[in-house]
Amino acid sequence: MTNAKQKYQHWLEKVTDAELLAELKAMNDEQIENAFFKDLSFGTAGLRGILGAGSNCLNVYTVDKATEGIARVMDGNGQKSVAINFDSRIKSDVFAQRAATVFAQHGITVYISTDVMPVSFLSYAVRKLNCDVGVMITASHNPAIYNGYKVYEGTGYQCTDHSASVYAEEIAKIDQFAVDHADYQQAVESGLIKTIDCHAEYLEEVYKLNMQSIRDLTVVYSPLNGAGYKVVPYVLERYGAKVVIVPEQALPDGNFPTCPSPNPEKRETLKLGLQLAQKINAPIVLATDPDCDRVGVAVLHNGEYVCISGNEMGALLADFVLARRQGKNNMLYKTIVSSDIAMEIAKQYQSGIKEILTGFKYIGEQIAILEKEGRQDDFALGYEESYGYLATPAFRDKDGVGTCYLICQMVSAYLQQGKSLVDRMNELYDQYGYYHHETVSFAFEGASGFAKMQSLLSGLRENPLTQIGEDKVTKCIDYLTQTELDIPKADVLSYYLDKAKVMVRPSGTEPLVKVYLTAVGDRVFCANKIEQLKSAMTKVLQD
Repeated sequence: MTNAKQKYQHWLEKVTDAELLAELKAMNDEQIENAFFKDLSFGTAGLRGILGAGSNCLNVYTVDKATEGIARVMDGNGQKSVAINFDSRIKSDVFAQRAATVFAQHGITVYISTDVMPVSFLSYAVRKLNCDVGVMITASHNPAIYNGYKVYEGTGYQCTDHSASVYAEEIAKIDQFAVDHADYQQAVESGLIKTIDCHAEYLEEVYKLNMQSIRDLTVVYSPLNGAGYKVVPYVLERYGAKVVIVPEQALPDGNFPTCPSPNPEKRETLKLGLQLAQKINAPIVLATDPDCDRVGVAVLHNGEYVCISGNEMGALLADFVLARRQGKNNMLYKTIVSSDIAMEIAKQYQSGIKEILTGFKYIGEQIAILEKEGRQDDFALGYEESYGYLATPAFRDKDGVGTCYLICQMVSAYLQQGKSLVDRMNELYDQYGYYHHETVSFAFEGASGFAKMQSLLSGLRENPLTQIGEDKVTKCIDYLTQTELDIPKADVLSYYLDKAKVMVRPSGTEPLVKVYLTAVGDRVFCANKIEQLKSAMTKVLQD
């Protein structure tokens, strides 16, 4: 009997949840293998997996296991409080309450949201309430079949490599069927479980981003049935914008019936918003993902709606924010896979800039370093190409709420000059050079896919690429072994070519290998070069 079959039999004997038990009984051999070939791994992004029965899926038992491990680490550290928030995904509220009862059983005081709220709210609440740990139940922009469990430090950013390894080691010791729970209502009555109540203070931090009037700006907004559904319109309307919400996507719904993959990076996700904007001739469409930490944007330009990429929005925000913070000691942060145009923009405004690893926790960590040095106000902006941005040191993770507000300010400012964001981006390209970026993802589903992905990545290290398509590799950086950059080790490979760059990394949250392609030159050259690189890397990763 395989290890997966053994674990399956154990779950059949122990599971008492009727829904999960029925799912177990209906499994075929392939489903058993995929659900049990490994335990859901805990990393710096916490847990993330497909909803359902099995040790490699997210369910009440894997939530129990993770929470019990974290609670034991907290006990050992003398830590006594945790903040819990959740988004609109299927069972997010159930998992949040389940985690609360495990923490309460350990005598840990729990502050929990009563409604879905954005990631940045949890990041703020952890610090505002002086909590030792934060938990966010979300799978961000993943398809509807996923959910997840993010863990935050008391500093307000997601746990770093060291903390994640400590948690993972303890979690591995836990029997998920032997976890004790407090009674939820009794814990509320005794004061062990409390309601998070710092919404007004949180909004005040967003309001501090006021740099430009947005009065009378018409905005089409979609929360994509997620956590931004109340707070984003509230902020924009407070400052005079007219917000028109996409009705089919207005209320929380973890099934995401109109877009099963609620990723605002993709134009098709904005389809209903674009249709509505066309009807009313709105200059901008905004969409936030289910936990409201990523923002997708399309703007009206020469009669058509043009989507702004994550790299372009990062450049636009950097230019806009730094222009309005001139005279200050500014620091800009971007991830290693984000556009190098930021380097030129920072130089123009005499701002400091630092590259960090992919993962917003590293930007949060940099804010904490500034804070220790008494330089918290030097933080101007942090961003990553995957549509995550932050412009206030009050939060330590991606902030969809404040970003929506800032983007509307940019749109208003440039409309007054007769420009769109596309016009302004073209001006930046004219000033700093044209940077063309594209990200390609390769999926490796299930047990066999996971094994193939590991083999491919190992192969790239054992036999480094010397040529990609028509281009010779002039330099390769393996972030697991490199020593020239002052950043932690990471599973990333970077290939430098003539006027181009290719970066390869496995996703931390999905069974994907992501390839980041960059070309610098005129638009025709860049378009051709990107297609060549895409074709070459497809052969490397799929043939």
